[in-house]
Amino acid sequence: MPLSRHLIFHFMKHFSILVFLSLYSAVHAQSIPTKPTTTDLQEVVVTAKKGSPSLTVPSLEARQEVIAKTTPGGASVVDAEFYKRGRAATLKDALDFAPGVLVQSRFGAEESRIAIRGSGLQRTFHGRGIWMMQDGMPLNLSDGSFDMQAIEPLTANYIEVFRGANALQYGSSTLGGAINFISNTGHTATASQARLEIGSFNTQRGQISSGFVSGNTDVYATITAAHTNGFRQWSQQDSLRVFANIGTKISPNLENRFYITYVDSKSQLPGNLTKAQMQSDPRQAAAGSYIPTVAGGAGFQERDYRLLRLANKTTYSDGDNTLTLSAFWSWKDLYHPIFQVIDQLSNDLGFDLRYDRKGKWLGRDNTFTVGTGFMYGGTNDNRFFNVNGTRGAQVGAYRLQATNFSFYFQDQLHLTDKLSLVAGAQVAYSSRELDELQTFGGVNPPGQFTGLPNLINNSDRIEAWGFSPKLGLLYEVDAKTQIYFNASRSFEPPTLGEATPAGNGLLALKPQTATTLELGTRGQRGRVNWDFSYYYAWVERELLALGSPVLGPTTTVNAGSTIHQGVEFALNADLLRGLAVSADRLVLNQNFLWNNFSFNKDAAYGSRLLPGYSPVYYRAQLLYEHPSGFYAGPTLEWSPFRYAADLARTTFADPYALLGMKLGYRTKKGLSVYFEARNLTNEIYSPTVNVVTNATVAGSTAVFLPGDGRSFYGGVEWKW
Repeated sequence: MPLSRHLIFHFMKHFSILVFLSLYSAVHAQSIPTKPTTTDLQEVVVTAKKGSPSLTVPSLEARQEVIAKTTPGGASVVDAEFYKRGRAATLKDALDFAPGVLVQSRFGAEESRIAIRGSGLQRTFHGRGIWMMQDGMPLNLSDGSFDMQAIEPLTANYIEVFRGANALQYGSSTLGGAINFISNTGHTATASQARLEIGSFNTQRGQISSGFVSGNTDVYATITAAHTNGFRQWSQQDSLRVFANIGTKISPNLENRFYITYVDSKSQLPGNLTKAQMQSDPRQAAAGSYIPTVAGGAGFQERDYRLLRLANKTTYSDGDNTLTLSAFWSWKDLYHPIFQVIDQLSNDLGFDLRYDRKGKWLGRDNTFTVGTGFMYGGTNDNRFFNVNGTRGAQVGAYRLQATNFSFYFQDQLHLTDKLSLVAGAQVAYSSRELDELQTFGGVNPPGQFTGLPNLINNSDRIEAWGFSPKLGLLYEVDAKTQIYFNASRSFEPPTLGEATPAGNGLLALKPQTATTLELGTRGQRGRVNWDFSYYYAWVERELLALGSPVLGPTTTVNAGSTIHQGVEFALNADLLRGLAVSADRLVLNQNFLWNNFSFNKDAAYGSRLLPGYSPVYYRAQLLYEHPSGFYAGPTLEWSPFRYAADLARTTFADPYALLGMKLGYRTKKGLSVYFEARNLTNEIYSPTVNVVTNATVAGSTAVFLPGDGRSFYGGVEWKW
């Protein structure tokens, strides 16, 4: 497509000029009288006061200030108003401009590859390596995995992102950190709201919500229903999500909030393609995923999932002392015909007790946090032959159990008015257990489990202890600018999905650990704000899908020593102001990632780069914003370098650049509208791959997951 390449070249050239202009604006901003801006473009909405009437759910402005002044490392806040100005259906829609977060959809679906600092980078489904939370309570199951379908971006008021050890304050010790979705409440939501979105591939999405306050009680409730046929054959998705929370102010210092979540999600899985198949027709489904290749083959693959989650959070606060008790229970029903039919019923429960104190120590301001958490999950796992998407003969019956216990603390001591020391640690225990409830004889049908032994007596257990300390320094240059450094350890036990390949018992996987150094800065100068972090991590026993000659090409193993280093950089600027009226502006938002992950003098692989990730990722948009609420401009997603899709480095995903545009009108009350176009040049590309050992070996050549072609979306929203 010579014309498309020509347009992309010129578009990126002009974006480079705009990047320079944003830096130029930062240098000269002090000489130009301007109104300060924020990362999340809050000037387009009417902002609330910093204080929140809720003890359990802090306000957006309060959390922005607290995170900036207490976190000696990468952390940011995403205002939901920012991403609601376009399609807001997936984690990628919500987090694409969050510094340090890489989200790539498998096939335009909710199921994605989501990674921070390379944690869980090779997982293109059922996330791991990140603590995914709602209002400070984990959405992860007890084994550490999480389902993207459990999250509805439209219910959030804002999203907190803590990269790496900066999530210790929530008891997380993963390399990736934590993402915390903060819900709307009766205090922050409008009395009535409706949103309708339609778009390409027969996409339809609707949401209604309501929030109100009555005396000492506030209520928020929302229902979202969605359908899309999908870009690819056999990629239809349907979902229904119900979410509500009820907060009661028992006294001025005591509040209780109850949460309920229900999700019903059905997704067809089109599977992976070879590069030749993708380039000839990216819309096709893999034959083995849709049409059985042999009699009794594993076709019509899907992931159907239901979730019921109840949670409760009680907070007592007198201003200086805060005590919070959180508890949850979730019920999950999974019907998942893939190479087998996986039929699972899970129950998970847990609690977290946390105490925060603000006061003096050694005559200096001091903030102390201490907490303990517990999670337990039990899963009845039944396996069947997949016969055209239905259950065949049963081949396995297991009881899976996961237990986690943690104790954590963190202290921030202000050494001077500008310099503070932050120290903390977590002690964690984890166990993963498999009990085979019944053994099944017989042989595998043609095309399933080729070469895999049919073992019996597979009951086993793995357990481990971890210690994860953290030490950081935070220097406040001024009220809006910080410089920081931290050193930390991380601890990640394997998930049950990684430790229990079908019919082969419990793998003796060890927890992944890492030592990470981080240096960075965030702040604002006039019309420019930024968030910059450089990190370097020595990772031991990294959990990677490097494959096994006995178990399969995507089996998770403990790799040797690896190195993760990278740059996370968001730079946002008002390039121009007063174009048509005194308060309008031209705003450039940018999110840049540089990733360098490699083996560390490995006996077999030396210093070879790890497969499955793009070394550079760039996301940008240039919008004209009018004070009335109108906005319009181009968007860009750019992955400029190819990267290996397999460990042997025989097959590579190609670079791509996606051009788009968005325009709309958004207001706090009344009618809002948006229109968004994506991939205008109809680029054929694969945003993520299924990593294997060697993609030239028969049975492993299909590793590409094509991204959506040219698409258009529009929506209306009414608040009253």
